[in-house]
Amino acid sequence: MNIKEVLQKADEVIEDQKLREMFKKCFMSTLETSVKVDGEKTYIITGDINAMWLRDSSCQVHHYLSLMKDDSDLQNKVKGLIKSQVDYILLDPYANAFLNTEDVEREYHDTTIMKPYVWERKFELDSLCYPVQLAYLYLKETNDDTIFDKQYLHFIQTILDVFETEQYHSQKSSYTFERDMAKVWNLRKTETLQNHGHGFDTRYTGMIWSAFRPSDDACALNYNIPGNMFCSVILSYLQEIVKDIYHDEYLEERIQDLKFEIDYGIELFGTYLHPKYGKIYAYETDGYGNHVLMDDANVPSLLSLPYLGYCNEDNEIYQNTRCFILSHDNPYYYEGKKAKGIGSPHTWKEYVWPIALTMQALTSTDEQEIQTLIDMIVNNTGDTGYCHESFDVNDDSQYTRPWFCWANSLFAELIMKVYF
Repeated sequence: MNIKEVLQKADEVIEDQKLREMFKKCFMSTLETSVKVDGEKTYIITGDINAMWLRDSSCQVHHYLSLMKDDSDLQNKVKGLIKSQVDYILLDPYANAFLNTEDVEREYHDTTIMKPYVWERKFELDSLCYPVQLAYLYLKETNDDTIFDKQYLHFIQTILDVFETEQYHSQKSSYTFERDMAKVWNLRKTETLQNHGHGFDTRYTGMIWSAFRPSDDACALNYNIPGNMFCSVILSYLQEIVKDIYHDEYLEERIQDLKFEIDYGIELFGTYLHPKYGKIYAYETDGYGNHVLMDDANVPSLLSLPYLGYCNEDNEIYQNTRCFILSHDNPYYYEGKKAKGIGSPHTWKEYVWPIALTMQALTSTDEQEIQTLIDMIVNNTGDTGYCHESFDVNDDSQYTRPWFCWANSLFAELIMKVYF
């Protein structure tokens, strides 16, 4: 099936006109508005911010991956995106977003090491995981292993170096980040790291330290549990790539050891015995016995664990956690006249995120719940027919980010899963 055939099939299988038209718009959003091809490389902006996030760009093409076999142009675009991501990470593995030009005017100043082409240098563990996931899924869909050259091997070694360093952040890492809060009046406190840009102290757990969450907000406690779970999943991908393509037993063993340490750390430090819900996963911890109990709309999230491949939907701890995060005991769960779901400290109180609503449906086994969530998303676009970053649970005309491709792509993926 190719892109044209997907749009034709939508006319056949989606009876509701409003849903059908929204699906088509969301499905095409990234290709129509956000892609720039330059030779063998592809640059994909996130939407209304003219920069490419490693996380967002990977997610923006996820719903296209199964179509690459019948569309060489689409395959080349995704292959070009992988090449760009590898080059950017080798330029600076601590950066989360990049530009396709050296010149940029910023409205704020960050105290950290800023190189040309770097838009933002917030170290987020998931930003190094998504490009691995994309390359692995690309291989599985196309059987094209030409992306795994010497440059990619250097990429693997680079991210492993970062992972192993950040297991001992307080002792070994030189990374710092501070944003000048005085110069931008509307910045949140979560835009910068405390302790003069170092973050709070952490204890070794086997997990990997992260400065910022997938929301680009600073971690409260710097071992982000869903981020480490996602890292565990992609280390399995890397182990398979190294074994089957590079035939490097030493590197394979290095990856296996790292995955073991992360998994052990999650098991030992990443759970919490809740008096109401039983054993659940915490969102963050510091290794000293402190936990952040919440979930955020951005992925990787605790809600998204089955989607990411960390566990099955019927996993007992996951189900306990799901009950917790889809309740008012989660401080970022909101309910209003028009919608209910998970929001984020990144946006205002009482604003829920279509990404979280879509993820709730993607990880649900209840057909009624799935349909209710689809209806909720379709009926809360502010009459634009697109998903936004977030919207007011009582008034969907009040929303953030009118052009946010990740949310559109994920919604399109949900509709393809349900209707195709």
